[in-house]
Amino acid sequence: MTMKEILPNLPEENIDMLAATSVLQQQVTEIRTQKPNWQSYAKSQMITKDDFDFITSYDNTDAAGRAGILNEKRQQAAKTFLSLLEHVSKDQTVQYVLVLIDDMLQEDRSRVEIFRDYAVKKKEPVCGQFINLLNGSDGFIINMSSRIIAKIACWSPESIDRTDLHFYLTWLKDQLLSKNNEYMQSVARCLQMMLRIDNYRLEFINVDGLSTLLQVLEGRVNFQIQYQLIFCIWVLTFNPRLAERMNKFGVIPMLADILSDSVKEKVTRIILAVFRNLIEKPEDSSVAKEHCIAMVQVKVLKQLNILEQRKFDDEDIVEDVQFLKEKLEASVQDLSSFDEYATEVKSGRLEWSPVHRSAQFWRENASRLNEKNYELLRMLVHLLETSQDPEVLSVASYDIGEYVRHYPRGKHVIEQLGGKQLVMQHLSHEDPNVRYEALLAVQKLMVHNWEYLGRQLEKEQSTTSTTKQAGAKA
Repeated sequence: MTMKEILPNLPEENIDMLAATSVLQQQVTEIRTQKPNWQSYAKSQMITKDDFDFITSYDNTDAAGRAGILNEKRQQAAKTFLSLLEHVSKDQTVQYVLVLIDDMLQEDRSRVEIFRDYAVKKKEPVCGQFINLLNGSDGFIINMSSRIIAKIACWSPESIDRTDLHFYLTWLKDQLLSKNNEYMQSVARCLQMMLRIDNYRLEFINVDGLSTLLQVLEGRVNFQIQYQLIFCIWVLTFNPRLAERMNKFGVIPMLADILSDSVKEKVTRIILAVFRNLIEKPEDSSVAKEHCIAMVQVKVLKQLNILEQRKFDDEDIVEDVQFLKEKLEASVQDLSSFDEYATEVKSGRLEWSPVHRSAQFWRENASRLNEKNYELLRMLVHLLETSQDPEVLSVASYDIGEYVRHYPRGKHVIEQLGGKQLVMQHLSHEDPNVRYEALLAVQKLMVHNWEYLGRQLEKEQSTTSTTKQAGAKA
């Protein structure tokens, strides 16, 4: 069964948080061998007799024995585990208890209901104790608690209330941004689990989660984290509304860059899966078409041609390459020059494509830059203000000059949008090409009547020609 056959319902797909060895998992293996002295806790009355009896019985039996104990003493199990977390202060013991709980849930995911039933009876939040542990200082305790929260929230979605969900997703987002976080892989795995639930996807977007994923991907991260975070984006695209909004965040250009540099097959696979969803999942067909055009604009089609020449064992890659090629090639055939131009501007990746230098294009389409409240012009002005790329600045300056030259009120519009001032600032840019294009644009902005200028130039050329002829006769 392929990945795409499995994932419409989004079960675990073998990502059970144990699939790859992480720092957290290495520590789990070590902590399992460090069994606490429960007798000393009982003697010092730090735990009750009921808790002592349960934990010693549970901790000294095999998996079958533990299953029997849990079936008979569900309420006591929840009470003991939560009581130990609350009343024991020694980090090493808390670590051990969290490993016991995590193992218990991993053996049988229905056991999350043990905590849910107990919390309902006590009228307390199911994840409350684990949420509190996120505020501690021990990295293992914090991230093991996070792992348990993810399992409870995913395997019993009604077990986490809106307040705790908001807090937890915000916490995960902040952990992704934490510098030198050795538990990054574990944080990403929690997020991979959480975003399988549609309600959680929407909440993650509301806490600015997608922007955070892209911000981290922009930095230097290893291919494992790269894969995990792109997996999170992929899962988000199973929601049609989110799939339609994705490229407003710049997802397509970002993933196109990673695809062109990727040497890991699983990273290639997951990016192609995202691109496929961005075409298949939107309910608005015009959005799917926009996504195709955006992919063409950032050279995805070229990359697909390269991938097509490679041999892959993964049939998903082969299928997705073929699907995407067909869709992108079809979109190219339907593309008008203005569609191509608009897509390029919206991508923010201006380059000297033929459409910019075409006088016919500007004669026919200059006025169309006024559409949707000057949407494309505002984007050009924004690029002049924010881009650090000399080619982008050069092309944006040129386009603004051409707009002014071919639209009668263009000078006034550009001044109103703040474009004239920005073009003039680039007259002193360090790059000579930017300075040159800015100078040409300023000259066009200074001319009041292009038709008059054209006639004057023709007149001057005619006069020059007549003078030369007279001189030749003389």
